[in-house]
Amino acid sequence: MTTQSNRRTFLKGSSVALAAIGAGAAVAQSPAGGLGGSHDSQLFPVVETASGKVQGITSTGIREFKGIPYGASTGGANRYMPPRKPASWAGVRECLGHGQTSPQTPADLRSDYAMTIQWDMQPGGMGEDCLVLNVWTPGVNDGQKRAVMVSFHGGGWATGSGNAPGFDGAQLARFGDVVVVTVNHRLASFGYLHLADLGAPPEFAQAGVVGVLDMAASLEWVRDNIGNFGGDPAKVMIFGQSGGGAKTSTMLALPAAKGLFRCAGVQSGSTLRLATREQATKAAEALLAKLGIAKSNIAGIQKVSWQQILEAQAGLAFSPVMDGTVLPHHPFDPVAPPESAEVPVIISTTLEDAALALTNWDLTEAGLQAQLSQRYATKADEIHTMYRKAYPHKSPFLIQAQIATDIGGRRAAVTQAERKAALGKAPAYMYLWAYESPAFGGKFGAIHGTDVSASFNGYANSIGGGGSPQQIALWERFASTWVTFAKTGNPNNPHIPNWPAYDAEKRATMIFDNDVRVENDPRSEIRKFWNENAPAGGRRG
Repeated sequence: MTTQSNRRTFLKGSSVALAAIGAGAAVAQSPAGGLGGSHDSQLFPVVETASGKVQGITSTGIREFKGIPYGASTGGANRYMPPRKPASWAGVRECLGHGQTSPQTPADLRSDYAMTIQWDMQPGGMGEDCLVLNVWTPGVNDGQKRAVMVSFHGGGWATGSGNAPGFDGAQLARFGDVVVVTVNHRLASFGYLHLADLGAPPEFAQAGVVGVLDMAASLEWVRDNIGNFGGDPAKVMIFGQSGGGAKTSTMLALPAAKGLFRCAGVQSGSTLRLATREQATKAAEALLAKLGIAKSNIAGIQKVSWQQILEAQAGLAFSPVMDGTVLPHHPFDPVAPPESAEVPVIISTTLEDAALALTNWDLTEAGLQAQLSQRYATKADEIHTMYRKAYPHKSPFLIQAQIATDIGGRRAAVTQAERKAALGKAPAYMYLWAYESPAFGGKFGAIHGTDVSASFNGYANSIGGGGSPQQIALWERFASTWVTFAKTGNPNNPHIPNWPAYDAEKRATMIFDNDVRVENDPRSEIRKFWNENAPAGGRRG
């Protein structure tokens, strides 16, 4: 099972708040000064966009704009259609509270992991008017040319939003003097229902990729509008973790996104292949059957409520389809995409990524050995000895998490980096996040998503350590690296050792832990073993 599908299965969808955060009543402009000692802007800054003026709020010098539309509502006649420009508005639109998230099922409140990353908190309410984005910036209308960091959220292709607390961009914007953008877009069957091979009318031809086209539209919005928010459209970095890494992998192969970003970061989400037309057609057929919609009346799916669709999609998996047109080929199979050949990419995993899908915390050494014997037969003792030699003090639970990660997501990340490097056009950089989360007594290890808060310099995030001096120091080293990459296309900076580009010979890898260091081909014995012995289908597909 892949890390991405693990996330979808384990969290059982992402949660949304019970009510939207409203923008509130109209307010008068305040004198210059704002909050937190800002002296160069009003408390409620106003910025002109292509669709009309938007009003945000200033906190400690950072201007925050939430719920800015980059596309029209996707409901009704727009459902399963490519994104359309938002209608223009007169006057000033208040963007003080989050916009809607794409319809999705709530997170499991019994999950320690889901609660630790606050996946139950997706403010803004749900609905189909979800083509919105959030902006955090140190300055507006100031003529500055700051790097722009665009985050695509995690949650597989089915859950989450750019509104979640872990993606708040204020601290990163303040730390790095950058513009941060987070994006909401269509998810699951709302974004990836492949109807083209079921006899649908021609206007539904792109229904299986509209969520990907939403993300391209958000980058077009950045290109056309970010200058007034103090950003430089020529210095755009896209990045994402888990499902966000899958989205970033896909954007690297999307012709419609070519030229809209300069560098990219794929965190624990390396995706080599997408759904085939045959796979996607089966999922679409199953959804239509659950809704009672005949293939002769596919257009009728625009007339049912989104609540009915959300309920019907339960138990089905939806992701972008490699349709041969919008997505002419798989992202990184058989080679890295030529569309982004000149784009530098950072690729990563965490040491125990797969721990998010495991709950047998009390696994014993004998239980681990029995598990290995059942799954790997004659190789079991060799596997156990290999991991125990490398990690004598790790719990049996974390050893099993490493094994699951090494078979799946880590093999995909290595393959992605190898194929990117083989193009010989722009570098790939590889890192391994080994810092163990102290949450819940440290039982998670270096679990999936720990580096998300470091990407946003969210040093108070509970999965990272709640702001301990040790954690803050590491977070600042990582954030400095992330920001430098956005600004220059090269992650090297005075806060880390020299970080060479990845290649198949030396395999230079930055290790982010309390001891930040570069190792050539770390865990090489383990990597080579699974390269030869991994079960079929283990690599993220």
